[in-house]
Amino acid sequence: MWLDKIIQIFKIRDLRKSILYVLGMLVIFRVAAHIPVPGVNVENLKEFFASNQFLGLINIFSGGGMENFSVVALGVAPYITASIIFQLLVMIIPKLEEISKEPGGQQKVNKWTRWLTVPLAALQAYGMITMLRQQSSFDIIGDLSALSLLTTIVTITAGSIFLMWIGELISEKKIGNGISILIFAGIISALPSIVQRTIAVFDPSQITTVVTFAIIAVVTIIGVVIINEGTRNVPVSYARHVRGNRMYGGVNTHLPLRVNMAGVIPIIFAISLILFPPMIANFFLHAKSQILVTIAEFIIEVFQNQLIYGILYFVFVFGFTYFYTAVIFHPQQIAENLQKQGGFIPGIRPGKNTEEYLANVTNRIIFAGALFLGLIAILPLIVQSVSGGLSLVIGGTSLLIVVSVVIETVKQIESQLTMRDYEGL
Repeated sequence: MWLDKIIQIFKIRDLRKSILYVLGMLVIFRVAAHIPVPGVNVENLKEFFASNQFLGLINIFSGGGMENFSVVALGVAPYITASIIFQLLVMIIPKLEEISKEPGGQQKVNKWTRWLTVPLAALQAYGMITMLRQQSSFDIIGDLSALSLLTTIVTITAGSIFLMWIGELISEKKIGNGISILIFAGIISALPSIVQRTIAVFDPSQITTVVTFAIIAVVTIIGVVIINEGTRNVPVSYARHVRGNRMYGGVNTHLPLRVNMAGVIPIIFAISLILFPPMIANFFLHAKSQILVTIAEFIIEVFQNQLIYGILYFVFVFGFTYFYTAVIFHPQQIAENLQKQGGFIPGIRPGKNTEEYLANVTNRIIFAGALFLGLIAILPLIVQSVSGGLSLVIGGTSLLIVVSVVIETVKQIESQLTMRDYEGL
């Protein structure tokens, strides 16, 4: 069956070209991730990343680009941060909400998001350089002149904008979300080296640990698939209309409400948000004001505490699941559309009552999705505390992103195949 699907995909010229185009963009991304910025001791940098589990999350965004301190070291993190800011502003500021609902309004918001990405990328680049320069024990970056510092910041900022552009080009092909696919490609690219290291240091006495981690990975993948595919089908009936001698409507169908409508976006939002405070705090570690230094040290210490970090991470993922669902799912619009089309939920009055019913049902099923995403996010911390310090080779977040992106991409490809079947008819 899968072989038939693949053959069918490559028989359709437009779809084949789109897939090859996306693969080409990913190749360009991976090449850029291996072009280091001059003046950096890459070996010492990798050693520093290996000693700091917290920075592993930053490396997920850059697809290994930060570990190499490449020209795309920041990955798509600045763009994601800018997206979060504008989505919050649209919900808070009525004027922005009106603009976003106007014809072409969403394009305006997207344009402003791109503009905001530039200063955010520059700020994060400077914060990262400052953080690495302060690691004197690793000797990662030497003394930089003002011109060298400016050149490095501009280079890294341009790299982030370049990835943002590539992500949007991929999204235009409608076979997946471009930003998610870039993060997915970065995670997958690290698998060969992880497997190689695991085999190289394998000890027969660790067979139980390896099998346990493999079982956890399989269970996690199964859970992600179940949650992503899980839906609550709300029954919908359409009233009968008689026109002349013909009768229309009278159809019984259902409205599928997904358990995890937000997909992988809450995880990405949470990671971006949880990394921002300590990165900014590193910037003020050598400030002239002792108060700023104390606050910066306190923030870094708080985020390095595994318990506090795990709680914050879980809360952010849980909250962002509800937040992003509220952004993309509008019960009021669905209720209005059902009423206009003569549809109704049996036992529920059209209009306001239908809207409230859909909102209540959504809140209940999203709770399960939000709880699952939060637990997946902190899975490595749970395993590490239970196993006495051993950590997962691939974290729950990485597995979630990989599985979710694969499912989303497959669905979009299948929808394009279905659309072309209808065109043939």
